This record gives sequence, structure tokens and C-alpha cells, in this order.
Amino acid sequence: MNRNEIARIAVFEGKHIRKILHGGEWWFSIIDIVEVLLGSERPRKYWNDLKKKLIAEGYAEVSEKIGQFKMLAPDGKMRLTDCATTETMFRIIQSIPSPKVEPLKRWLARVGKERIDEIENPELSMERMKELYEKKGYPQEWIDKRMRGIAVRQDLTDEWKNRGAGSNREYVILTNEIMQGTFDLKVEEYKGVKGLERENLRDHMTDIELILTMLAEATTTKIHRDRDSRGFEPLKKDAQDGGAVAGRTRKDIDKQSGKPVVSSENYMELSSKGRKKQIE
Repeated sequence: MNRNEIARIAVFEGKHIRKILHGGEWWFSIIDIVEVLLGSERPRKYWNDLKKKLIAEGYAEVSEKIGQFKMLAPDGKMRLTDCATTETMFRIIQSIPSPKVEPLKRWLARVGKERIDEIENPELSMERMKELYEKKGYPQEWIDKRMRGIAVRQDLTDEWKNRGAGSNREYVILTNEIMQGTFDLKVEEYKGVKGLERENLRDHMTDIELILTMLAEATTTKIHRDRDSRGFEPLKKDAQDGGAVAGRTRKDIDKQSGKPVVSSENYMELSSKGRKKQIE
């Protein structure tokens, strides 16, 4: 996935809908949309049948406007998935008998507009993200760290792009080098410690875990710039060194506090504390 393709998870009435930014537009997983409208009535088969029906009825242009992008599947693997832009999705869902069609159309229109607004004013994206965390019950102090961490991460990935790391696979490897150096765990291993599957690891980190992750990524960015590293292998060495800096700090914290930083604690505990605080 290049920098022009950014995967996200959107939520409509509590249901996850995968989407990907491509060519300045959001492309939505058609299977996910169908499942939202019809429930668990074999959405993949329903979509395959509907696609044939649309073509038979003379709407071949709908099929022509469908793109395929790799998205994270329920089995944890990246698989090609039929996707459509907001405009094409309107035509598809209009053919599906469901009382949720009109609310979903309004939702799609709003999501599309939000992207346009965010391109013109990137701060809107951060504000919406803060509101989402607040609604989930995260403490404000945690939200502030998470927002800062997102900015630090963006700065780092921009350096990777400009210095020759172009593929999603390379981003994953570089990230794992940083995490390994910081926590002695790769991302998937760390998610296992916290009992996570498809969830975002950073959304389940404690304060100190977030701070160490920021330290590692900010240090790696500085090393890239100071060394003027170019190409994947030099960037990988920088990621190892940046992670090691934060790793030494973590080990010192472990020693001084007598308790390991790496923890199974996650946002569920943070969320409950946030709700308790609101009640009090």
C-alpha cells in the first residue's frame, strides 16, 4: 500500500465498514456494506448474484467502476476485496431492499464530505478522532498522548516514504524493528500479550507504553535525518537503533519501578476509569 492508499475502519450503527483512500476518494468494501444492510445473510454470495443482475439489467458501468484493494480479512490476512466509491455505492445499495438504505446513503455522503473537509483542514481529522476517543470513555490525558503519538508516527512514515521505503510490507518490517527494540516484542506478539486480534495495538496501550512508542519513533526519525539514510536497509538499521534507545529507557523503568512496562492492561481498563471519573 502506498501513501496514496490509506486503509481505515468506519463504523455505521455499530458495524465495521472497511474503507481505503485511493486517488483522493474513499472506496468502501461492498461486502461490508451488504452485510450492514442485510445482516449475516451470506453477503458475499448476495453481492456476487447482485453484480450479475446489475450487468444483466444493463448497468455494466457499475461493474466497470468497481475496484479491488487488499484489505484486512477476518482471518487476519490481506485479501483482495471489491470496493466502490460513494457515487457507485449509491447505485449498488439502491438495488438492495433494506430499511437501512436511506440512513446508509446519508452516512456515505457525510463520510465523503468529511474527507474533503479534512484535505482542506487536516486539524478536523484530529478533532473528530479526539471526539471518538472521548465517546469511548478514554481519559483526556490519554487522548492527548494518543494524538501526539499519531503526529509523531505521521512524521516518521513521511520520512520512510521520502527515503525509499515504498511498500506496506516494508513499513510493517520497519515498525516491527522499532517495537522489537523498544519492548522486545513485534506488533503481533504484543497484541497477543494484550489479548487483541484485529484491534489497533496503540489504542490499547497504557500511558507509559504510548510514551515509549513515541520516544522510539521520534528518535528513529531524528536518526534518519541526521544520518540522511536512504534505502530500505539503512532505514532498517536506523529503526533498530531508534528502538534500542527507547528499549534502554524501558528497561531502566522496569528496574526502578520493580514492575514491567509491558502489560496486558488495555483501553478497557482505561475506559472504565474514564467513565468512573465522569460519574464522580
